[in-house]
Amino acid sequence: MLSPADFLADLLNPDLAFLPKALAVAMMSSLVCGVIGGYVVLRGMAFIGDAVAHAVFPGLAVAFVLQGSLVLGGAVAGVLTAVLVAVFAQNRRLKEDSIIGVFFVAAFALGIVIISRAPGYAGSLQQFLFGSITGIPDEDVLVVAGSGLVLLTVVFLLHKEFVLVTLDREMARAAGLPVFALDVVLYVCVAVAIVISVQTIGNILVLALLITPAAAARLLTDRLGVMMLLAPVIGSASALVGLYLSWSADLPVGGMIVLVATAVFLLAWFFAPRHGLVPRRLTRERVREQPAGQRR
Repeated sequence: MLSPADFLADLLNPDLAFLPKALAVAMMSSLVCGVIGGYVVLRGMAFIGDAVAHAVFPGLAVAFVLQGSLVLGGAVAGVLTAVLVAVFAQNRRLKEDSIIGVFFVAAFALGIVIISRAPGYAGSLQQFLFGSITGIPDEDVLVVAGSGLVLLTVVFLLHKEFVLVTLDREMARAAGLPVFALDVVLYVCVAVAIVISVQTIGNILVLALLITPAAAARLLTDRLGVMMLLAPVIGSASALVGLYLSWSADLPVGGMIVLVATAVFLLAWFFAPRHGLVPRRLTRERVREQPAGQRR
């Protein structure tokens, strides 16, 4: 196993320039997904994250066929699908998850058809599905950084509105907030966060980067502000540790990042101070041991 000091030396090695670039993209993606994932977990809309992750696939396929930017192609497809879901979901005859199911299956099928017509698609399909963090071009690093900065700015400006719509849509309407417009903006934010993360851990695993750190943070605190800070910290730390373990043991980067984040979630599930399984059991045992007259 590579020591942390040796890993740091490799990060500073000019001959391994792709390694710090991979770390930068992984941490930026994890940070952005951690912030957006807070709203996704609070709203119980993990399925929309899965839908958008599949919806970016035809955009990636078109970009590959045209030899264009994968980030730009995925962004166009993801944003378009997110807007369509928001529009069609306004018809309350069908629930939101039904609309999402229709569009993400159709989008993923379209992507498979498109990329199957391109020569050499098999290797590219693997790259789309599982990520290729060590082969990210320099221009995509700048796109990820710029997109992430814009996304975090939007979230900062609309945080209160997002929270109100997430927790009580009817109150938000009564307060005069444009609920539909905020839905569209939030869906687009989810789409962009997923698109800039696809090259890090791939189309299949990207949902974990969006959900798992935020879910772990949700177990660790009851305060929304603290949760929104903890989620990106957990995501970024998972990216750092995951890349280190991947580089040390020659394992897939995306898989290791997700497994580290999952390990943090499991630790929170069992040992979170108020909501962990172990503290809750200990509390119940203490209550049972108290004399009946002292129980509240």
